[in-house]
Amino acid sequence: MTSFPERSLQVLHFNEPLLEFNFRQTTPHPKDGLFLYGPHERSKKTKEVRVGVIGTISGVKYFRAWAARLKKGIPVPPAGKTEKQDRLHLANFPGLEEAFGISLNDAEFVTCVLDVKTIDAATRIVNLHEAVKKVVKLYADKTRKHRENDERSVDLWVLVVPEIIFERCKPNSRRTGLPMELGDFEKRKKTRSDLPLLKEVLTEEDLFDDAPDFHRQVKAEYLTLSPTQILRETTLAPEEFKNKAGYPLRRTQDAATVAWNLATSLYYKTQPKPPWKLSGIRKGVCYIGLVYKTLPGDVSDHACCAAQMFLSEGDGVVFRGANGPWKKGDYDYHLSADAAKDLIKKVLSTYEEIHGSAPQELFIHGQTFYNDEEWTAFEAAAPATTNVVGVRIRTTAGETKLFRDGDYPVLRGTAMLLDDKSAYLWTNGYVPQFDTYIGPETPNPLFITALKSKLEMPKLATILSDIMGLTKINYNSCNYNDGLPVTVRFANMVGEVLTMGSAKGADRQPFKFYV
Repeated sequence: MTSFPERSLQVLHFNEPLLEFNFRQTTPHPKDGLFLYGPHERSKKTKEVRVGVIGTISGVKYFRAWAARLKKGIPVPPAGKTEKQDRLHLANFPGLEEAFGISLNDAEFVTCVLDVKTIDAATRIVNLHEAVKKVVKLYADKTRKHRENDERSVDLWVLVVPEIIFERCKPNSRRTGLPMELGDFEKRKKTRSDLPLLKEVLTEEDLFDDAPDFHRQVKAEYLTLSPTQILRETTLAPEEFKNKAGYPLRRTQDAATVAWNLATSLYYKTQPKPPWKLSGIRKGVCYIGLVYKTLPGDVSDHACCAAQMFLSEGDGVVFRGANGPWKKGDYDYHLSADAAKDLIKKVLSTYEEIHGSAPQELFIHGQTFYNDEEWTAFEAAAPATTNVVGVRIRTTAGETKLFRDGDYPVLRGTAMLLDDKSAYLWTNGYVPQFDTYIGPETPNPLFITALKSKLEMPKLATILSDIMGLTKINYNSCNYNDGLPVTVRFANMVGEVLTMGSAKGADRQPFKFYV
């Protein structure tokens, strides 16, 4: 009988990364830090945020009502019959000025009202590409008209979206039973090749450069205009939208949590610095998340590439790379040497503008491996003193589970090292501060692989610790953590926006424009 030697795997636990707030105070939870200390670069005086609101009459009214609520404290609702009395993962909202040091003056809002009938007619155009394009144009035209004719400045445009846009303006949306209307195209066309050979129509062929998705298209359209906050009417006023049984059409988070998330996003998208940053991060470290996305309506192997750069301060910048035949397999993308070198040089140039020198460490996070051609180009683009490190981060689907005694699953921050270059990392799990695990089932780990390095490979524990920290800088909400690091978490969203034809002019934009 053949016997196999037993193998012992090392299991580590990483403490919860700390966040830094005002007065250089630290705490692991964003809500605690904002409540106790305020944003890490909070102004001594309250700053008024200048907001523009675009929506239907009802939508504008709903946002005004929410703006008034944000000025006051919003308590967590009482626990339900099946819930714990002490739900430590929830927190009362203390008020916008109290927590963030900013204010909203609804009397000064720039409001642009959209006609419900016009929206309805646009969403019922036979050609879905044309329908979505026209709905996006309704919003963008209001912003452009304001910029041309009104001297009032706007820090952030809030786009309030009625449910008919959410339901009808997305890929494969079901519009059966609706009285459809002919648009500028007399029949249903899905690709460029379906366009009639008429000169005046061909000028509109860029219609098919964009996937028929309102959220993606409107974010792309506003990349050169302004940061945006997209809010559904059903999020702002769920009690106004009920089914026949008298229950809300969709389940939303409690009002206090919605307030925390909305306030965090308002602050991040309108202020120079994000509301918190990672504490104790090594100096001279830069993180890049590589993004690939197949181009809609293009040849099958062509894709858009971009890099999301995140600094120790937490904020990010997105750089658009070259489009090209980067797709080599179902999930494999690789750049040419020239494209790889050009993309990294863009990142390093911006880093040097901010810090005055090149980074000491440049971590490249991706969901695929790097071939020799592109990796040599990455190394060549960086100065000799910069250590370039390639890390692959992949989700798992249940093939690996780790269990422990007790009622709750493995602790968040647990890592199982397979060797000196690969490990499983549980970024979701039981959180002692909350005395609970927020999730539907036993959490799945991330599979982390340290692939390549220009100089000495950092210790795997250092790489895993950094990834844990990067799960805490999602400024589009006020959560304790995400399951994915920010370098990977928004890769799909950024890629989807950049593949839009209307995003072609956005070579370098702050990350806040994309979320």
